[in-house]
Amino acid sequence: MNTTLAPADVMTAVVSRRYGPPESLEVTRIPRPAPSAHEVLVRNHASVVTHAVAEARRGPLMARLYFGITKPKWPVLGTNFAGTVTASGASVTRFAVGDRVTGINVSDFGAHAEYVTAAEDGVITPTPEGLSDIEAVAVFDGSITALPFIRDRARLRAGQSIVINGAAGAVGSAAVQLAKHYGAEVTAVCSTGNMAAVRALGADHVIDSTAEDFTGARDTYDVVFDAVGKSSFPRVRRSLTRDGLYLTTVPSLGILTRMLWSSRFGRRKAAIVFTGLAQQAQMAQNLEFLRELVEQGVLVPFISSVHPIEQAAEAHRVVETGHKRGSAVITFDPERDQ
Repeated sequence: MNTTLAPADVMTAVVSRRYGPPESLEVTRIPRPAPSAHEVLVRNHASVVTHAVAEARRGPLMARLYFGITKPKWPVLGTNFAGTVTASGASVTRFAVGDRVTGINVSDFGAHAEYVTAAEDGVITPTPEGLSDIEAVAVFDGSITALPFIRDRARLRAGQSIVINGAAGAVGSAAVQLAKHYGAEVTAVCSTGNMAAVRALGADHVIDSTAEDFTGARDTYDVVFDAVGKSSFPRVRRSLTRDGLYLTTVPSLGILTRMLWSSRFGRRKAAIVFTGLAQQAQMAQNLEFLRELVEQGVLVPFISSVHPIEQAAEAHRVVETGHKRGSAVITFDPERDQ
């Protein structure tokens, strides 16, 4: 960092310069970004640690193919942000200084920092009325991933049945709410301590994952949505109805092989949706759609823990347990830029 920069030109950020455990993260001061003609500068107040962000920091082989072979291509982590517009480019017309906004950086991270730039026609929307910035990043955390699975790939509709494995996580809890919105009969699978909370989100049935194996059912579910990647198509195949669909969020050689095989043979199908690779315009439309659902009361935030930026490593550890309940949020103290 250029030490000659004035205090107003720097910010605090969570930086990942090498692949490694949560302790490899640095909370440090770096240059503050400046908006281009079509961008806004957002004073960021909250972000989330997603599974993808944790994988981008950890650096397993599949992740490195996208995030960088030897070291992270985008050192400042973070996708979701929520805060207030503090400056705008000369050509910006959609937002004004003082507007509260929520968005997602889909291409180069950067949201684990006190300031974020975003294109006005990017994946950014006015923050829903009545939500804090912490609630805003949480409500769009899992839902932006769950929506393409539930609405677009499964085409879930009234009268169908779905089982959601990992229903207490960020993606799973959003999937429960979206599936109910589309009229499906929802069976949620989660640990004992999360059963009441998941039932409150609208699940019709809740299975205790520590006491019962949902894959023991036969010809029961039109859709199996594994939001945590803990099952497999061969394992759940017989629990699907004749034309049933198995969906998982976790990429692997196994699911890619099963996806190709099942597309050619048999009636039951397996699939994965690479939501992070969607076109920006499509993600922007999805974000607007989800904001409407939030304002209608269809979607509510589900939060596991809130960590100040200095505890970013702890937020990553929460995610890596594999038992995260809802969203793990990181906050950025607005008093710092006095």
